[in-house]
This record gives sequence, structure tokens and C-alpha cells, in this order.
Amino acid sequence: MSMQYRMVGNTDLKVSEIGFGCGDNAGLIVRATTAERTRGVGQAMDRGINYFDTSPDYGKGLSEANLGRVFRALKRRPTIATKVEIMPGDENDLAAACVRSVEASLRRLNMDFVDVIQVHNPPHLKRNLDIPGWVHLDVEDYLGPRGCLEGLERLQREGKVRYFGFANEHAEAPAVKQLLDTRKFSLINVWYDLLNPSAGCPPIPGMRVDTDYQQLIDYAQALGCGTAVIRPLAGGTLTDNAVSGGTRHAYAGGGLSRNVETYQQMVDQALPMKFLSQQGQHTLAQAAVRFILMHSGVCSVLGGFSDLPQIEEMVSCSGAGALSEQNMVQLEMVWRSNFGQWQGRSWSAA
Repeated sequence: MSMQYRMVGNTDLKVSEIGFGCGDNAGLIVRATTAERTRGVGQAMDRGINYFDTSPDYGKGLSEANLGRVFRALKRRPTIATKVEIMPGDENDLAAACVRSVEASLRRLNMDFVDVIQVHNPPHLKRNLDIPGWVHLDVEDYLGPRGCLEGLERLQREGKVRYFGFANEHAEAPAVKQLLDTRKFSLINVWYDLLNPSAGCPPIPGMRVDTDYQQLIDYAQALGCGTAVIRPLAGGTLTDNAVSGGTRHAYAGGGLSRNVETYQQMVDQALPMKFLSQQGQHTLAQAAVRFILMHSGVCSVLGGFSDLPQIEEMVSCSGAGALSEQNMVQLEMVWRSNFGQWQGRSWSAA
């Protein structure tokens, strides 16, 4: 089955159902050798992947710089999305901070423009500047004078970005919906996976999640905004390797590498999903991706890859069709049991 493509909301962008996530969690772009990176990106593009998602935060700029070098070596230019991180000290002029960030990203990528820029900071109803890393921005920070939107629109007028949006890691759904209501944003990144399907499913009785995304994919779709799904394998826990007690790939990193307890809690939560790979039709990872692609509001599933076989495993999901009705019935039972109560622990309290 060849790669299938979907439109990004109301834009003219058509992206592969499987996208290439270039972050720290899987590590191919940040930690692999130059030869491995080049071979991996080349194979991904040969298999139809045309959408790459990066950020200045990934590898502290290495992801963007490495991608730029790989694309030059391959003499190919896919659809690129990168991001803006608003940090403590940027709050007095968010528009200028966005412009500075994007211009630095373009230098690292060695490109004149990118297709999509997203603000990485998750929208919240109340601003919080007293946290390390990405501060929590409120709606006014996005839409008000000298806010993020002002900077993004300036970059668009200057031809440095075609479309923009924002990411939603632990975002507050009501704030996200207020931003979407403006119809100014073309693509959002959203968590949506078998451990937390709230971004694309109605509330499921009995199931508790750490963040309720309140069907944001449906909401965005109704307003002409596309959705790319991040962490489709829940940090690598929705894999046959993880639920069988295997170790993470040597290139895998990110927050879960630093927090072994959280990683193990997520693996425990994923254990009731093992049935998805025990019937010989697909691996657990493939089932997780095919579940996501069942939602028409999803334009791309961003895979994080550590090696070439992982690329092949995810690419094979495009066009493979929906999960069986039996699988979906069993999933519903797992969700309604709150993942079998996974040995009495509550994920929302973890």
C-alpha cells in the first residue's frame, strides 16, 4: 500500500498520513550519526513521507540544523513545520520573540521560509510565567497587542512562514477552543492515543485521563483547522517491545528517559492493549496508528523514529484501513474498565 495524503484543514497543504517527528523522544535526528540520519530521512521520503515536524527545542537546535544539512545533502525539500518557544523574559513583547525565534530557525534550517510555524507553549486560561521552560500562555498572550499572533502574521507578510498554529501538550481545552474560534490558525498539534483518546472521542464512562482534550480534533475540523497527532505511541509505551518488558532504543530520549517511574506507569497502563498484537494482524504500534487515522480530522500522525525498521512499521499503516469492529469493542471495554484499573493505580493521580 502506498502512502496516502490528507489536506491540512482549509489550506493548500497536502501532507502524508505519516509524518516524521524530529524530536528527542526517538532520537534519530538528534542522536544518530550523519549517515544514519541521511539514510533514515531518505528512506522516509522514498516511502512517501513529505511532512517533517521539528523545533528549536529539540536537541537545543540540533534537530533543525541536522535536518537542514540532510535536506541539502539529499537535494530535497519537503513540507516543514517548526516552532516558537516562549521563555521567561519574553513576555513583554511576544510578537518580537516569535520573530526572533523563527529567524533563528530559518538560519539553522538554511531555508528562506517554512510551511508552518507553531507556538510550542500550550494555551491556558491563566498565564503562568513562574515555571521552567515553556511558560503557560493565556488567550490574550496569543491574540492581544504584541502577542504571538501579531508576530506570526508579521512573518507571514514577510514570506517567512505560510501558515501557523500551536501545540497542545497538556493544554486547557477551553483556551484552545477560544483560539480556534478566531479561525486564524491552520494546524494544531494534539495528543491523541490509545491511553488518552479524549481529543477525538466522546467522554468514555469509567476512564480517567491526565488531561481531558474535549474532542479538540473535532472542534478544529469544524473550523477548518488541521490536526497533527503527537506522541501517537505514548512515548513508545504502545509497542510490543515496551509491553513485553523490552528496553528503550539506545537513541531514545526525552522526558521519559529521565523519569523511569512515569515511563513504567505508562507501560503498565498499556498492558491491557496487548491483545491488539496477539491476533497477528498488526503490531501494537500499528494498531495504535491505525486507530488514530480512523479520525478524518487527523491530517498526519507524527512518528518519532529511532531506526529504519520503525519507519517501515509506521509507513505500512497508511491506507491499511480501520481497526476491526472486534478490536474496537475490546478497546471500549479496556477504556471503560480504566485500563483494568491497572493494578489499582490511577493514571490521573500519577
